[in-house]
Amino acid sequence: MSSTLFDLTGRTALVTGSSQGIGFALARGLAEAGAKVVLNGRDEAKLAEAAARIQGARTLAFDATDHDAVRSAIDGFELSGGPIDILVNNAGMQFRTPLEDFPADAFERLLQTNVASVFHVGQAVGRHMVKRGRGKIINIASVQTALARPGIAPYTATKGAVGNLTKGMATDWAKHGLQCNAIAPGYFDTPLNAALVADPAFSGWLEKRTPAGRWGKVEELVGACVFLASDASSFVNGHILYVDGGITASI
Repeated sequence: MSSTLFDLTGRTALVTGSSQGIGFALARGLAEAGAKVVLNGRDEAKLAEAAARIQGARTLAFDATDHDAVRSAIDGFELSGGPIDILVNNAGMQFRTPLEDFPADAFERLLQTNVASVFHVGQAVGRHMVKRGRGKIINIASVQTALARPGIAPYTATKGAVGNLTKGMATDWAKHGLQCNAIAPGYFDTPLNAALVADPAFSGWLEKRTPAGRWGKVEELVGACVFLASDASSFVNGHILYVDGGITASI
């Protein structure tokens, strides 16, 4: 039985923001566990390039911050491409500058990309899942869901919101057979963190601050994602799973 608990054969998984970085790694991992994956982003050329690297992957291009576009794309896919069994809300962005100098337009972009997209896509997919009485929603939170660091206060606020929105999804939809959880990555070597990875001072600080003593590798998030997407997590709801090398466990 244990061998089938994590088997995703026959299930369709939509991963937003999956042309690169964490989203692509999660999509590839879900595919390796048997899922039929659907990659999402705004750049159709980048999506096609990413899909070519995952056997059987499909693409669904839409702007996750545009409520009407999301609804139209999801409803259309459900009609023509079959049910979405697993949703990974991964689309996100970062902007770093001291809070006293933080541009208002950058703050609004963070809110739309990191929070509103989770609502828009979650609601559009969730409506179909509720009717079917089953579904898995996995939101990508952050170590900043629990911790703050200088220069990224608005980002920290958005990831705190993702954590609580996840709890709200579970509270509303668990009775309909959905499991809604979040993965909170620590510091991973991704394009979003390229500037920090290239900074010897920051990398040195991170290695001392993290009990595991290193940056995470995106592949190390796959196990958590497959767990939350599979029958193995059938009674896990509203949970935020930190995959962070122990950084939130230590001072």
